[in-house]
Amino acid sequence: MRGAVQAEQDELSAAKAEFAAMHERLGLAEAMARRLEEERVDLERRELALRQQEESISEETAVMARQSEELTKQLSVLRAEKIRLEEKQKELELEWDAGRTRVTQAEDHLRMARQTLQEMRDARGKFEIEKARNDSDRAHLRETCLAEVNAQPEDLIASETAFMSGEELAIAEANYREMKQKIENMGAVNMMALEEYNECEQRFSFLTRERDDLLQSITDTQQAIKELDLITKERFEQAFAAINTNFTTAFHTIFGGGTAEMRLTEADSSGDAGIDIVASPPGKRLQNVLLLSGGEKAMTALALLIAIFKYQPSPFCILDEVDAPLDEANVGRFTKLIADMSAQTQFIVVTHNRKTMETGSVLYGVTMQEPGVSKLVSVRWEGDAEPTPNAEPQPPPNKNNISACGAKTLSPHFFVH
Repeated sequence: MRGAVQAEQDELSAAKAEFAAMHERLGLAEAMARRLEEERVDLERRELALRQQEESISEETAVMARQSEELTKQLSVLRAEKIRLEEKQKELELEWDAGRTRVTQAEDHLRMARQTLQEMRDARGKFEIEKARNDSDRAHLRETCLAEVNAQPEDLIASETAFMSGEELAIAEANYREMKQKIENMGAVNMMALEEYNECEQRFSFLTRERDDLLQSITDTQQAIKELDLITKERFEQAFAAINTNFTTAFHTIFGGGTAEMRLTEADSSGDAGIDIVASPPGKRLQNVLLLSGGEKAMTALALLIAIFKYQPSPFCILDEVDAPLDEANVGRFTKLIADMSAQTQFIVVTHNRKTMETGSVLYGVTMQEPGVSKLVSVRWEGDAEPTPNAEPQPPPNKNNISACGAKTLSPHFFVH
């Protein structure tokens, strides 16, 4: 029975496989039938379009045949017209040659006439120029007679019995020019000369007094400048010596040894001297500050700043991250120096260094709990009351005049007071 069941199952599987194959072939046959049907419809549509094109081409062929016949007739007419126009062209060319010959002759006559007219115009222009020159000379002579002799030329001609000529006329002309030059050199008679002289004399006296006053003012100003230069030089020397001493002390304190000083350089062309800073950190020879390392330059600049501040202190001093390039040992010396100076000055220090924060009595930190919203937080190292984060903290009495605020979780800016 199991064998029979197995055989039946095998036959069933084979039948199912054959059925699936037949079903697949049936699907392919149906798809092929649909495709053939679509191709048939497409071919019928193309056949119809081709028939329509054939009819259209037949109609166009008939139209073109009719047009060809008409064009052939027009061509015959145009050929006859061309022959007629060519004959007419030859006649017109002959007439044009004859006309061109006549025009050339007329142009020659016209050119000669224009040349004659131009010569006559030039002669007329010369005559007009000569006439204008003569009129101008007569007018100038009339004005000269009226200005120099106060008489009309006609009266002078009537009064003369005989006219000079030759050498006598040249001598008279020379004498006339010499006398005229002398009269012109004398100039016109000025009736206001005396008044003008008195006014010029008064103005000269006034300007002389003004000049004397200006010279005296210049002398007084130069004397004041010399006194100011002397006082400025004395005060500069005093300040230079005091700052140099403070600089040496501050350098020795910050570096824990060594020496440093400021030196005046030679005066330049303007007479002003410069200042060179030479420093010798512990274990190094004396050299220019430009030859030091970056940290040594920063510490030297800090020492110079403290020296200048000691010479002319102020109630408040703000230091913005001046301890950033310092190591731990130098930070300790720096905080000790600030603590010594805090007896007469209130220091506000912006720092990231914890050792510097420990020096102050009040620490202020800025934090951003929410994006875009800053908040001030304070910590009191001394005092009884607990500060509130939202209230402005009141610093307690501080023996060092230094306060700091900050915490590990605050944002990067800490203010040490």
